[in-house]
Amino acid sequence: MSSHASHDPVRDWAASGIPHLTGRSDGPPLIPPGRAATLARELGDWIRRASNGAADIDGAALLAERAALTGHSRQGDLTPGGSGRLLPADDGWVAVSSARPDDPLLLGALIEREVTEDSVWPAVAEWTSQHTRADFDTRATLLGIAGGGVAHGDEIADQARDALRPNGIPRSVDGLLVVDFSALWAGPLCAQLLGLAGARVVKIETPQRPDGARRGDQDFYRLLHGGHASVVLDPTVHAERGALKRLVAAADIVIEASRPRALRGFGLRAEDFVASGTTWISITAAGRDSDRIGFGDDVAASAGLVTEDDAGLMFVGDAIADPLSGLTAAALAMCEPGPGRGALWDLSMRATVASTLGGPPPPPAYRDGDQWVVDTDSGTVPLDPPRARAGSADAAPSGRDTNSVLAELGITR
Repeated sequence: MSSHASHDPVRDWAASGIPHLTGRSDGPPLIPPGRAATLARELGDWIRRASNGAADIDGAALLAERAALTGHSRQGDLTPGGSGRLLPADDGWVAVSSARPDDPLLLGALIEREVTEDSVWPAVAEWTSQHTRADFDTRATLLGIAGGGVAHGDEIADQARDALRPNGIPRSVDGLLVVDFSALWAGPLCAQLLGLAGARVVKIETPQRPDGARRGDQDFYRLLHGGHASVVLDPTVHAERGALKRLVAAADIVIEASRPRALRGFGLRAEDFVASGTTWISITAAGRDSDRIGFGDDVAASAGLVTEDDAGLMFVGDAIADPLSGLTAAALAMCEPGPGRGALWDLSMRATVASTLGGPPPPPAYRDGDQWVVDTDSGTVPLDPPRARAGSADAAPSGRDTNSVLAELGITR
């Protein structure tokens, strides 16, 4: 993917909506460091060209799209949704998420103390202040806690080496079958963009693990899943496990966002399907070789994408690693793997974010009448608010299309 010299990182941040989600709630919006908004715009350009205009998107604007629908705003060292925090550690900072029902119990295990919902954050903050980032990372990975020590300096460059970019020949995905195992935001955004480009998308869930985003903002869920088929299969049932394997074998593109051992437990090895010509998109917090888990906010912060004032570090945007990774994944899926060949794209969300960091410190925003503005290399521009695309179709209830999809593909169970 070639870089567009005309793209100004500060101007792209200003147009993305992200500054309104960055900073203290009682302070000004902040321009983040790096060029994540510029990368998002470049990825949107790639997707538009590869789809011959069918997926006509503003990649930078997608970064703040969820907040435009939820109404979330900047909260400094709390995530816009309120489920994650930045906490001082003995040698820096850590980002921690507590978004799942079991997370308070896991955080109690982390600090080896019984905690209540009200006491968990003060107790965790006390523990992190007495331990290093590496201490936290080791225990969080072992316990399955979403979070990580905030990288800085050479650590950011080390992470960025694993970043992927769509440098191949663009291909059309019109008419291709996409099987989407992913949940929440990054993978579903990838699937939605491929659907806009003409692919047929089938969302796969299991009875044990429905997509948690179904319980979230319904407008956002419809935006990402409108027009997609919904299939529910239980891999613990022998016949349905076989049907699941045959459905994956029929796919041109597979999207998944779990650690490799999860699908291997269902008898699905990515390498086997790639050898048969499938494009397999694997989206994880830190790569397929890592057992770390993470959500968009804590992954972005641990990659080093944070901002700072005298009171300490602050989050940038709303789970920004998710849409940035979803855009990257869609662009990778639209790369030609070669005649008769498949491709396994091992997409690390942390590396994707880390690769955007560097460059001069961003300028401050300031008031001009009733709006916030910022000075860029090409003039003064306003800070656009978060905005969302309009959804075009309803999202299918869980499992609605199971029988029809299997019948159409000639799959029995």
